[in-house]
Amino acid sequence: MLKWALIFAVVAVVAGVFGFTGVAGAAAGIAQVLFGLFVIGFIVFLALGLMAGRKLTGR
Repeated sequence: MLKWALIFAVVAVVAGVFGFTGVAGAAAGIAQVLFGLFVIGFIVFLALGLMAGRKLTGR
């Protein structure tokens, strides 16, 4: 998901350089949504991993 967010961010920058503001805005919006989903997923899996690690070690 992070890979796709970076791809859309690059597309937005390139489109902005060439003056395609509509495409740049849409690609930037998609990149923001994908990055937000990535961060939320990362936090959820980090919390799950920490809880599982505590359960295995008995702390």
